[in-house]
Amino acid sequence: MKIYICASKHLYGHIDAIKTELEKRGDSIILPNSYDNPLREQEFHAIGAKEHSEWKGRMIREQKDKVNSCDVILVLNMEKNGQKNYIGGATFLEVYMAFDVGKKIYFYNPLPEGMLKDELLGMECIVINGDLSLVK
Repeated sequence: MKIYICASKHLYGHIDAIKTELEKRGDSIILPNSYDNPLREQEFHAIGAKEHSEWKGRMIREQKDKVNSCDVILVLNMEKNGQKNYIGGATFLEVYMAFDVGKKIYFYNPLPEGMLKDELLGMECIVINGDLSLVK
């Protein structure tokens, strides 16, 4: 199975162990944008607003391509700066893109509380509570 791992760039440190476990069972993994350089966005901010905006647009289009090419998405929603089960705006967009094309959406941890919870519930996200065997 081809699995696209989605996560905030601040949570990329969790990806390697999960990727390794999924690959051991034979899955193919698609990594998130800028996985090789999580600070790339700050570099574009430093160049200028126009360059950052253009870069961000390219990243959103790449996200769409990755979502379309996978079988399922796995959202790593760990704690960030004291906020439990965090997802950022780009990750929310990936979840919506997957929902829009009928992909299964797995959340590693419970859905985050907050203004997006109703939308996430409506997208029928599957919470696995860290049990990767449930991703199928």
